Amino acid sequence: MLQRTFMHIQGIGEKTEKRIWSKGIATWQDFLDWPGPVFSSGRDRVIRAALEESLVHLDDPAYFKKLLPSNQSWRMYRRFKGKTAFLDIETSGLDQDMHEITVIGVYDGQKVFSYVNGFNLPDFEIDIAEYDMVITFNGAMFDLPFIRRSFPSITLPEGHIDLMHALRKLGYRGGLKKIEKDLGISRGEDIDGLGGYEAVLLWRAWRNGDKAALDRLIAYNTADIVNLKPLMELAYDRLSSQTLAPLQ
Repeated sequence: MLQRTFMHIQGIGEKTEKRIWSKGIATWQDFLDWPGPVFSSGRDRVIRAALEESLVHLDDPAYFKKLLPSNQSWRMYRRFKGKTAFLDIETSGLDQDMHEITVIGVYDGQKVFSYVNGFNLPDFEIDIAEYDMVITFNGAMFDLPFIRRSFPSITLPEGHIDLMHALRKLGYRGGLKKIEKDLGISRGEDIDGLGGYEAVLLWRAWRNGDKAALDRLIAYNTADIVNLKPLMELAYDRLSSQTLAPLQ
């Protein structure tokens, strides 16, 4: 999908992108090889220069994250999924100045890594550098700013897909748990019905001596990150199908 995308080029929106596709130009290379004019000669020159630069940066998610609208960042997924981390945090409250991160969950698509305050939380700063891109739900507003506040020297992956925007583009509203239910994605009985407030209470219970509360909190966080993957796959497939309909 990424090499079919033209919306990262200045001045090209959805209508212009579809106009390009309607001419039989399905990919960047098609445009570069096109024998005749697509638009004016000056505009074609600008677009060709942008596409040549895009090919140079094809393995650089930061380049496309910077240029794509937030509700189009889903287009990067397949290109960079091999080094992608699904990420979610739990905190002791919502205020970055007053509260702290309690758990960070990372899922690489096969294995879950849990980082817990008071145990191995500092390891997150080192481990996250292994990835090229992170996928979150509302992470642009909450998770990533909270992480940057808590780890002032951290270098997070430059690539980021906030799945909330892709799902909203498909018409899904509400929080992650509501969307999971709307799509028939279930959680285990022990954590079904838990939300962010309950996660705060579980941390407090753990701090007050309830050893089982921490296990439950980690299980809750794990469900958050593991369920992001099928949601991302679904969003990518549906949005790709809708977006590429003019080519079919």
